[in-house]
Amino acid sequence: MKTFTSLYLLCLFTLFSAFHIHSQQNIEIKYSGFLTFDEQNYPGAKILTRDDSEQVHIFHGGTDMWCDKAYYYGNENFIEAYGNVKMIQGDTINMVSKYVEYNGINKLAFASGDVVLTDPTSTISTDTLYFDRERQQAFYRSYGTVVKDSSGTITSKIGRYYMQEKKYRFVEDVVLTNPEAEIVTNYFDFYSDTGYAYLFGPSTITTEESVTYCEKGYYDTKAKIGYAMKNAKIDYDGKEIVGDSLYFDQNRNFSSATNNIKVTDTLNNSIIKGHYAEVFKAKDSIFITKRAYAITVQEKDSIYIHGDTLMVTGKPEKRITRVFRNVKLYKSDLSGKSDSIHVNHQTGLTQLININAPGSDAAFSTARKPILWNLGNQMTGDTIHLQSDTEKDKLDSLIVFNHAFLISKDTLGDGYNQINGKKLVGLFNDKNELYHVDIIKNAQSIYYFRNENGELVGIDKSKSGLINILIQDSAIEEVRKINQIDGDIYPESKYPKNERILKGFDWREDERPNSVEDLFKDDPPLELPIIKGLDDYIPQEDFFEDSINDKINLSKTLKKGKVASKSNNNLNEVKNLLKYQNTFSPDEWFMANVDYEQTKEKAPDGKNLNYTLIGKKIKKNQYSYVLQVVNQKKGTFKWSVWLKGRGELNLVLQEEYGDYTVYGLKKIQLSNSWKEFSIVAKKENDNHPIRASISSINGEDKFLIWNPKLLKISP
Repeated sequence: MKTFTSLYLLCLFTLFSAFHIHSQQNIEIKYSGFLTFDEQNYPGAKILTRDDSEQVHIFHGGTDMWCDKAYYYGNENFIEAYGNVKMIQGDTINMVSKYVEYNGINKLAFASGDVVLTDPTSTISTDTLYFDRERQQAFYRSYGTVVKDSSGTITSKIGRYYMQEKKYRFVEDVVLTNPEAEIVTNYFDFYSDTGYAYLFGPSTITTEESVTYCEKGYYDTKAKIGYAMKNAKIDYDGKEIVGDSLYFDQNRNFSSATNNIKVTDTLNNSIIKGHYAEVFKAKDSIFITKRAYAITVQEKDSIYIHGDTLMVTGKPEKRITRVFRNVKLYKSDLSGKSDSIHVNHQTGLTQLININAPGSDAAFSTARKPILWNLGNQMTGDTIHLQSDTEKDKLDSLIVFNHAFLISKDTLGDGYNQINGKKLVGLFNDKNELYHVDIIKNAQSIYYFRNENGELVGIDKSKSGLINILIQDSAIEEVRKINQIDGDIYPESKYPKNERILKGFDWREDERPNSVEDLFKDDPPLELPIIKGLDDYIPQEDFFEDSINDKINLSKTLKKGKVASKSNNNLNEVKNLLKYQNTFSPDEWFMANVDYEQTKEKAPDGKNLNYTLIGKKIKKNQYSYVLQVVNQKKGTFKWSVWLKGRGELNLVLQEEYGDYTVYGLKKIQLSNSWKEFSIVAKKENDNHPIRASISSINGEDKFLIWNPKLLKISP
């Protein structure tokens, strides 16, 4: 008996609890000044109106709503609220508007007319807003503004707020502005608590100091730091920095770049390349390494300098370039090597320097002194200076300090013309050719004399205080010895072979860079870091696929006086009518004047697509389209599809057979980013089925298609 009684009480308690829970789900009218009915125009509705003391007060599931007037459909748990509507959810969400439709079954609200939704940290303003209390999401699609305290103001065509995650997703015409920066982008995910922003598609970040462009990026609106990837570049003070990945810190005016870097300085006509760089704007300096090289752009012939590490410092008018370790220089008529190179762009002085002290274990610097090659001449010394004429943009002169050595190969034989001394001074003509050389102090020379027929007359070896050399057509034309100490001309047969080179002779023609590519031939294999970066943009799930469609159905039928049963309003019953959905092939769709080719492209969900569609050239009065026919003859339909590519197409809902009546048409412009397009149209019963079509495909159109949907959103 006790068992039966306990079971009876348990069942009674369960039924009472279920009834209590169900009753809590019904919309409750807390206060109304007046109650009236209008069965002719609003069948089944209670008409609630405020009085002079207060507004109509409505409550449902922890949310209060106030308005001046409301139409309450109790059987359908649905209400329409008009005039100074205010909706408050706990102590977190406050929404005001002119009009609200609220469905107590799925907790979905539709607000319109000067809508403002606020939570403790942000405010959304728009003309129409969808608020899903079940999923705690708010959505607008006809432009809105979000004000987020210190992070700034964000405007966009489409916006979605995930309240539990404190996340916003903005799509199309997105602009964020705050006192420090303006961000313009296509797709923008923003986390309210952290201030983190993720950018996708063509995006620009503009600050007082710089403009950053990328097609994928991250920005911390609080810390004022970020990353830019995919076609990324930063412009500031006449410089453009391009790289696979760019990092920037507005607080320090600092940027760094990784992989395939290019820094273009338009003020100084120079370009710097490499695979890792750091830029300090306040100090106006650039540090770059990993196959670093600089290009000084000249009208006739640019100069290329490569080394392990490259630094550029100073304001444009006092710019200094330094290149360190295993440095090579190349110009079509001039090349060189050195341990380091120092360039003063203001004075035009380039210094090739051996910075390692004697005895160092750096073999390159101790055994290989700075060297220059000009046409057929090789010059070495402890330090070499090249002086440019900055006004004429050409080489002017060179000076080789200490142990200066000039070598050129005999034009016809195997010997070498050689001159050395303490110092070498050379002059360049207008063609950047070395035409005059002075060897100063302790000068020695070995010179192969030839007559006008090229016959060897003898070999001259001498010492003097100064040697003056005239060069023409890359060959020594005349040698003048001043204050000659000794010397003589010997027949080749009587000149000892072991004396045919001077002390310190080092012919290094095999080291000579003969092209830009030769600058890198001695470098170790380059291993670049893999930049993972951000994942590709994945479009959000369709907000309207679920509860919004149910709301539209219910609202329209109520206003027509045709109350639908709750079972007909189940949001899960709205299904895609297309037989072929997330795949595309010519076997599944009917095509006219459209070709296709296989593709390896990915859909927005990361899965493989199988075909790219290509328009054919068509003649006058011909049609081109892809379509599916659905055996539905009456109702309101939504036709949506994701597209990517190039072209201007039409999205069409149309009659199949008969006179092919067009129920709805929308012209669309494709782009290189995935984008969803849709139209809604009503079809009366004409005894013909409906077809969803993409038409007006011409010979220059090429595009991908994904996730097509045809939804029936009302009977």
